Amino acid sequence: MTFYVENEAGEDFPFDMEETAKAVCRAVLEEVKCPYEVQVSLVITDNAGIRELNRQCRGIDRETDVLSFPNLDFEHEGEFQVEDSRKADYFDPDSGELILGDIMISVDQAKLQAKEYGHSLRREFAFLVAHSMFHLCGYDHMKEQEAAVMEKKQSEVLERLGIKRTENEET
Repeated sequence: MTFYVENEAGEDFPFDMEETAKAVCRAVLEEVKCPYEVQVSLVITDNAGIRELNRQCRGIDRETDVLSFPNLDFEHEGEFQVEDSRKADYFDPDSGELILGDIMISVDQAKLQAKEYGHSLRREFAFLVAHSMFHLCGYDHMKEQEAAVMEKKQSEVLERLGIKRTENEET
C-alpha cells in the first residue's frame, strides 16, 4: 500500500497519526478482501478547509468530520470488479496499484467529537479513517440496512486493532 499524507492543518497529534491511519487502512482492506495493492491519500485539514470542500463538492455549506472521494465505481460494495476498458482510470501506470481514493479529515471536528463522545482523539481519528475507507471500498449508509453493515464492519476493524470506544488515554 502506498499511503500519502498531507497535514495542511499543521496539527501535532498526541499519537503517531500516520501509523494509526495506515493500520486502519490495512485492516479495512483485509476486511473487504481487496485483491489489489492500493494507493490512498489522506489530507488533514481544519473546519474552514473541509467546509469549503463540502460546499464545492456536495453543495452543503457547513463543516463535516470526514469526506471520502472514491476513485472506483462499485456495482456492489467491496467487489473490486474492474473492466479491462477502465483499468487506465483506476490503476497507477507506474506502480500498478489501484488508486482507491482520497480521505479528508477535519482535525477540529475530530477533536470536538472525541470530547463529545468521551474517548481519545486517536480513537475518533481511527474511526473516521475506517469510515472513509469503507466508503472508498463502495460501502454506504444511506439506507438503514447499509448503515448497519457499515457500522458493524467499522466496529470489528477497530476492535481487532484494539482501538476501543472506551479508550480514554490522550493518545
